[in-house]
Amino acid sequence: MFFLTKISDVIRIDPEAFSRPTEKALEDEINIKYANRVLHNVGLCVALYDINSIGDSLIRPGDGAAYVKTVFRMIVFRPFVGEILVGWVSSCSEEGLKIKMEFFNDIIIPKSMLFEDCVFIPTEQAWIWRLPGEDGEYTDLYIDTNEKIRFRVEQEVFIDTHPRGPSDRLEEERSNPPYTIIGSCQTDGMGLVSWWEGA
Repeated sequence: MFFLTKISDVIRIDPEAFSRPTEKALEDEINIKYANRVLHNVGLCVALYDINSIGDSLIRPGDGAAYVKTVFRMIVFRPFVGEILVGWVSSCSEEGLKIKMEFFNDIIIPKSMLFEDCVFIPTEQAWIWRLPGEDGEYTDLYIDTNEKIRFRVEQEVFIDTHPRGPSDRLEEERSNPPYTIIGSCQTDGMGLVSWWEGA
């Protein structure tokens, strides 16, 4: 779920931070710049892990700040395909489920990746997994909002959200999250955690 990625960047240190140790000033600036930011085809940066090297400080004409070439490692959230995760159902719709975790909300389970006998109930805005019993009766297991759910990572989708044209196109790009996880609930043990407790 988490891994380290090495990044090389020129970090700007404001003159107000010159009185502090260089490494501490760099740590703060790196976290401000990278924490909670999605790097395309890398993942969601969580926090700075360590600094590997610090180059010489350079000052550009007309700017009193110092620019320092720095190599550092970031903790990145990017679960692998096939990994089992636990989150909470944030919303239900005819298209499927939207899942949230403590620090990541762009997780979708499409209706095609739910259990085969799942049906959506519009009046309740909930999904029901209808389990046929031996006597021909059905047992309805509800999937409702704010319930704890276990799912499998099936796919990840990265969208480059850098501006590339007129403002209307930029607004369209901003409507799509830069990193989305597609999950599934189709095997034993998946779905609401409460279903399987004590099973």
